[in-house]
Amino acid sequence: MSDPGAAGHAATAYDLLALVGGERNVTSAANCISRLRIGVADRALVRDQEIRDHPKVLGVVEDETFQIVLGPGAVSTVAEEFSRAVEAERAGGRAAGAAPAADAPDGDAEALAAEGEAIRAANTRRNATPFKLLLRRIADIFVPLIPALIACGILAGVTGVLTNLGWLGPVLPALDAIAKGFMSLIMVFVGMNAAKEFGGTPVLGGAVAAIIPFAGVADVQAFGVDLEPGQGGVLGALGAAVLCACVERRTRRWVPENLDILVTPTVAVLVSGLVTVYGLMPVAGEVSAAIGVAANWLLGYAGAPAGFLLGGTFLPLVMLGLHQALIPIHTTLIGVDGFTVLLPVLAMAGAGQVGAAFALYLRLKNNAGIRATIRSALPAGLLGVGEPLIYGVTLPLGRPFVTACAGGAVAGGFLGLANQLGVSAGSTAIGPSGWTLFPLVQGSQGIGAAVAVYGLGLVVGYIAGFALTYFFGLSRQAATELNTAGTIAPDAAPEQDPPGESPAPSRPSGDPAQTRTSGGG
Repeated sequence: MSDPGAAGHAATAYDLLALVGGERNVTSAANCISRLRIGVADRALVRDQEIRDHPKVLGVVEDETFQIVLGPGAVSTVAEEFSRAVEAERAGGRAAGAAPAADAPDGDAEALAAEGEAIRAANTRRNATPFKLLLRRIADIFVPLIPALIACGILAGVTGVLTNLGWLGPVLPALDAIAKGFMSLIMVFVGMNAAKEFGGTPVLGGAVAAIIPFAGVADVQAFGVDLEPGQGGVLGALGAAVLCACVERRTRRWVPENLDILVTPTVAVLVSGLVTVYGLMPVAGEVSAAIGVAANWLLGYAGAPAGFLLGGTFLPLVMLGLHQALIPIHTTLIGVDGFTVLLPVLAMAGAGQVGAAFALYLRLKNNAGIRATIRSALPAGLLGVGEPLIYGVTLPLGRPFVTACAGGAVAGGFLGLANQLGVSAGSTAIGPSGWTLFPLVQGSQGIGAAVAVYGLGLVVGYIAGFALTYFFGLSRQAATELNTAGTIAPDAAPEQDPPGESPAPSRPSGDPAQTRTSGGG
């Protein structure tokens, strides 16, 4: 699908809708920064390989939802068109009086549905551990806030530069208000999303969370200690909203229906509000301060080893979805210090992978499929979106994924060492990585020094990832086979691929869900 613009995205959406089994098989559709997340009723109806072979698809991730990697920018438009296509087909089906679908005989249809339900149940059981469910909820609370965090972070950086240059003086207060307005009330948005995620009424979660930034809390003493507006930050807001949702659900059980609208919201806000003021704000304030101290100590005193460890382990965290657990920590650090020193260090993992991709491109000069995939995935990798390279190139090949992680570790160690020497590089917002992080970079020695350190870190990551992958990423036998076969080596390919079949030239074949465990090298 080469059509540019909205028409091309609409065509992609309709293609994907057909490949996931049509509108009757879609139970939900949402998107994050780079993935279209689709809930499916019958997993057996999803045509996995055809989705992976679609020219606009960068990869597929198996989780509780079926996740299609489309890349930033495209994913939001495709998701909107996808939802529109689902509604249009459902409306058409209702108008035509269509019956529930199946071209196969009843027995075959029932067997297919049972098979799909078994697959979905197995995936749900595999991904429904308490830890993974907690991470998923954290992601659902914070991911919708990322666009605003990015926008306000960039505007804050621009305002800081203009202030230092002395330009546009009369406009600077307005820019400062635009940049900081959202951050001053981010607790309210966290509270609304958290209440919704934990089964409460969003506006009640926002109402309780709004206590934290309210200026009037400065007049409150909690056990002899004066409170400060904003004390506890997003952690306090998160706890307040979750508590409010719990109180609301329990109160509704015993309140008569005709009194519910009066009693339940009042009790929920009052109880959780008092606990927030006299408990959560002081405790969460101490926890937030401790997180800031711990992060600064970690990179200030154990800089190089800490950076090495963080940079080297971040790609596996992304692959497993565990990086979502860091979002509240980043947000807390931004609230405490004005920037998070962890994000640039973690971004070095992407630099190591970009370097690894360049090395593979040079070593596999006769493999048109992998080289085409690298060409299509590298722009996203340079801009900080790692899934296309992870699932399309390095992870299926096995050893290059390890050398990419090692390259990220070297670059992370460099940034950690710089921080240890007193030149920190932090980010004023979460979400971007790679080159897109430059407008958000800030540090203890000012923007210029922070940008220089971060830029040098990327260069170190590119070089380290390239060198380690070029010399150690492929065995001689694997390099020979890959250059001869023109596809992924047989020992690294998923078991279900029939012998002799090669993938579409746009990407290497392979099921990301399987290559997580079967990649060798």
